[in-house]
Amino acid sequence: MKKTYVTTMPDHIGAFLQASRCFAGLGVNITRVSYNKAVDAHTLFLDAEGTAEQLKAADARLTEIGYLQKNPAEPSVILIEFSLPDVPGGVTAVLELIEKFHFNISYMSSQENNTDFQQFKMGLFVENMDKVSEFLQAAEKLCRVRVVDYNRSEKVFDNSIFYQAFASGLAQTMGLSDRAKNELLVNANLAMQILDEQGLSPYRTFDSIRRFAELLAAGRGPAFVPRVTRHDVTESTQVILIEPPCGSNTAIIKSGGALLFVDCGYAYYRSEMHALFRKLIPDFDTLKKTVLLTHADVDHGGLLQDFDEVLASEKSARCLALEQQGDDGFRERNPLHKPYIRICKALTGYCPPEPRKVTAMWPAAAGRAALEQVGFFSFGDLDFEVYEGAGGHLPGEIVLIDYTHRVAFTGDIYVNLHDMLPEQKQYNRYAPILMTSVDSDPALCALERRAVLQRLGAGKWQIFGGHGAKKEYEVSAG
Repeated sequence: MKKTYVTTMPDHIGAFLQASRCFAGLGVNITRVSYNKAVDAHTLFLDAEGTAEQLKAADARLTEIGYLQKNPAEPSVILIEFSLPDVPGGVTAVLELIEKFHFNISYMSSQENNTDFQQFKMGLFVENMDKVSEFLQAAEKLCRVRVVDYNRSEKVFDNSIFYQAFASGLAQTMGLSDRAKNELLVNANLAMQILDEQGLSPYRTFDSIRRFAELLAAGRGPAFVPRVTRHDVTESTQVILIEPPCGSNTAIIKSGGALLFVDCGYAYYRSEMHALFRKLIPDFDTLKKTVLLTHADVDHGGLLQDFDEVLASEKSARCLALEQQGDDGFRERNPLHKPYIRICKALTGYCPPEPRKVTAMWPAAAGRAALEQVGFFSFGDLDFEVYEGAGGHLPGEIVLIDYTHRVAFTGDIYVNLHDMLPEQKQYNRYAPILMTSVDSDPALCALERRAVLQRLGAGKWQIFGGHGAKKEYEVSAG
């Protein structure tokens, strides 16, 4: 049994030794450790493996020595700018006031500016926020005071509570539960550790996560304005393409009176997407709702549990089943991708569908070709050949090609990068930073992409990828 501990470690010699002895004495094996004093001077992350009884005993022992807090307070750092006279000892009265209130200074910055005053910034570590108002009233009697918005600042002004402050800020922005907040905290650290070992700045990691979350949150409610386009395929079949600012496209194939959804975006936009579905399809609530999943990524399958039936490849169905059991899905088995996927799940409220809803329509590819035919699929007057990729983007990925009507659904094997909305382009910047690549095997995915285009026959094609607008693609005869 494995468990991740987020411990508050005293900043003194032998602190980690004490934690190590605690685990060793109980027969618990430490499988991962992460501590970066430049990021957070007190928070130590430990992955430990042992029996349930051993880990329970470790919980009690770490709590006893003060490394685990039963009900940790939410300390804060407030960044205050003091306008001080530019004279010897000008800051002394303010320092004496800070000492009186027992605040710790975590950051200081000041520089003369050819005036009679210096703008002296201080980050104050505050455990009891009730004292802040009283402090500010007293400080205003000494000089002009301005409170700077710490959470919006571009710098990290305190490294003794960084992780908690970071997770709490995002939890408030995204409306996360305590459980999701803890998942975010643990996996933000894991992402930082992985990228830090590659020589990348840890602060770039946290900044990317924060900006990614802010992009998601900025598209909620009235700000959720996806690009919606309609495309005729036959006289009786139409594709409605929904392109949200964040997450995958959702394609709705309308053929006669039947509907088929291809992918369904992030769970975070559930209420917005349902409102849009009802607007586009007035009898949406009374119809049987079937979705075809091109591959089991969190940004393509967030609403799967809202559908009556989920059609998927054998591998994608297996991936969803693993997630339903609480195990790692295929994407999470890649150590470089795992923290980002878990962050996405925490931020967006992802839950896999119940297994009874999922039908494995196509068997796993038998060979090792970049793209291999695994079956057929018909809907309305469309007849598709179904191909499975070799896993360059994600194992279980499929492509559907209708040669008669020259239409293809390609998931993320082939996407239209050139015709994305500005918001989509901005969103797509952050996954490569946090995952190092959106593909499991970029070189293999490139082969699959070429194989898709080589499969298309002569004529004008409509290609619906997992992201971006429909691609019109013409293949010349001969």
